[in-house]
Amino acid sequence: MRTTIEIPDTLFRRAKATAAVRGTSLKDLIVEAVGKEISRPAAAPATRCLKLPLVRLSPGRTLDLAGFNFDDLLS
Repeated sequence: MRTTIEIPDTLFRRAKATAAVRGTSLKDLIVEAVGKEISRPAAAPATRCLKLPLVRLSPGRTLDLAGFNFDDLLS
């Protein structure tokens, strides 16, 4: 299939030079690069990890958080 893409001049020159050094065509270089990119597993979505303080209670005690505003921890 044929397609047209626009890439920055500096990237084009570097790609063309890389292909020449490898003794291959620009087309083959681009096909190989795209193939490698799409064969990689998709990156997992970024998750936000928080380190919360560890609260240790002596046996038999409970911690009442009924009135605590947890949104304050995230701001």
